[in-house]
Amino acid sequence: MSTLDKSDVEKIAFLARLGIDEQDIPEYATNLSNILDMVEQLDSVDTDGVKPMAHPLDAVQRLRADVVTESNDRENLQSHAPEVEQGLYLVPRVVE
Repeated sequence: MSTLDKSDVEKIAFLARLGIDEQDIPEYATNLSNILDMVEQLDSVDTDGVKPMAHPLDAVQRLRADVVTESNDRENLQSHAPEVEQGLYLVPRVVE
């Protein structure tokens, strides 16, 4: 069982860039210690022979067909541009 003290909580808060009140430190220490205990408990479970899963419900993603659904509307879109050359938009030079 791991218990965190005041300096541990202050260091974690500093690394996480969190500002916490002095009176809240004991509660943070208790909560973080409980989290670490849970991680230790999970680490002690024997997972040998357990097949890794991408999703706990063995769900599969429905995929749509990879087909073009929009038409090429380049001419119409470029007709509104101030300057176009060979299918490319021309813009003023911004870097010298």
